[in-house]
Amino acid sequence: MVSWRRSASWLSSASRSSLGGAVGGEAKVTPEVDPAAQEVVVEEEVDEERWSRLLPELLTEIVRRVDAGAERWPLRRDVVVCACVCRRWRDAAFSVVRPPLEGGRITFPSSLKQPGPRDAPMHCFIRRDKKNSTFSLHLSLTQALMDKGKFLLAARRFRQGAHTEYIISYDYDDLHPGSTSYIGKLRSDFLGTKFIIYDSQAPYDGAKPSRSRSSRRFASKQISPQVSGGNYEVGQVTYKFNFLKSRGPRRMQCSIQCPVGQGTASDPSEEKTPARNSLDLKNKAPRWHEHLQCWCLNFHGRVTVASVKNFQLVATAGSGGPWGVGDEETVILQFGKIEDDAFTMDYRQPLSAFQAFAICLTSFGTKLACE
Repeated sequence: MVSWRRSASWLSSASRSSLGGAVGGEAKVTPEVDPAAQEVVVEEEVDEERWSRLLPELLTEIVRRVDAGAERWPLRRDVVVCACVCRRWRDAAFSVVRPPLEGGRITFPSSLKQPGPRDAPMHCFIRRDKKNSTFSLHLSLTQALMDKGKFLLAARRFRQGAHTEYIISYDYDDLHPGSTSYIGKLRSDFLGTKFIIYDSQAPYDGAKPSRSRSSRRFASKQISPQVSGGNYEVGQVTYKFNFLKSRGPRRMQCSIQCPVGQGTASDPSEEKTPARNSLDLKNKAPRWHEHLQCWCLNFHGRVTVASVKNFQLVATAGSGGPWGVGDEETVILQFGKIEDDAFTMDYRQPLSAFQAFAICLTSFGTKLACE
C-alpha cells in the first residue's frame, strides 16, 4: 500500500536546518551542498505548495471526480495517490471516499478494518503456500473465481510451544512477530479447536489490551509510532468436539466484536465505538444429498471443490439485530475451496476484511476431534 509522504513544510524546514550556519553564536561546520540539489528541493517545495493552496471546493471536486472514475483496482490507485499529495489532499480524500459499508470498495488500508458492504458480499480469495506456511488475501478484480487480484493482507503460521499463532500483516514480506506491518494475530489452543483473534488497535473506547505473555512480546515502538503496542481481543472461534464421530461436517461458533456503524473512511484508530457490540455467528447446517451421498451447501458457484474446510456463517437468533442481519438465511461469511491451494472468501457487514480473514485462517489445519 502507498505510504503517506511528509508535507512540503516539513521538507523545507528540514533542508533549511541542515543548511544553516551559526546558531546561538556557536560556529558549526556544514558540508558543501550541490546548488543543483538545492534547486530541486526548492522546485518540489513550490510545486507541492501550489497544489495544497487550491480552493477547498475545487480540491474536493477534483478528488470526487477521480473517485467516481475509479470503480476498481488498479484505477483506484489514483485515489490513493491524491491522498498522498499533502495533508489537505488527504483530508479531502477521506471526506469524499465512502467506506466499504456504503461504497462497496476497498481503498485505503484502514478499509480493511471497517465493515464490509451492506447490500452485496465482497468477493476475495486466499492463496496458501504450504512450504512457507503463509496465506495471502486478495481482492477479486473480475467475476472470475480467481484472477490476478489486489493484494490485501498476509499471514504466517508460527509454532509457539503448545500453541499455534498466525501473524497477520499488511506486508507479505514482513511476516514476523514485532514487524512494522503487524495489524493483528490469531492464537489457537493445544488441540486447535479454540482460537482467539487479537487486534493491534482498540475496538472500542475503554478496551484493555491482553495481559498474556505473548501479547507483550514487543513494544509499541517496535511496531509503529502510530500503532498501539498491545493486543486487544476482538473475537473467538470455537469448533465443537465430535467424540461420537457422528455424520456431518465441522461445527463452529464465532463471537466477534463489531462496530455498529462507521460513516467515513478515516483512520479506524480515531473511530472507536462507545461500547462493546458482540455478534454471534454459527455455521449454516448443510443438507444431506441422497443422490451424491454427501453434505451440500449452496455457494452460488463460488466454491467448486468438496472439502471439510468449506463453511458458511450466519448470525444466531437475536444476535444480528443492530446490523440488520438477524435473518439466519443471510450468509455473512462463506469460505470454500476452488483449487489445491486456493480458496474463495466472501464477506459482508458487520465483518471487516481483517476479521473475515482471521476466521477463515482457523479452518486450516487438522482437527481430528471435530471431524
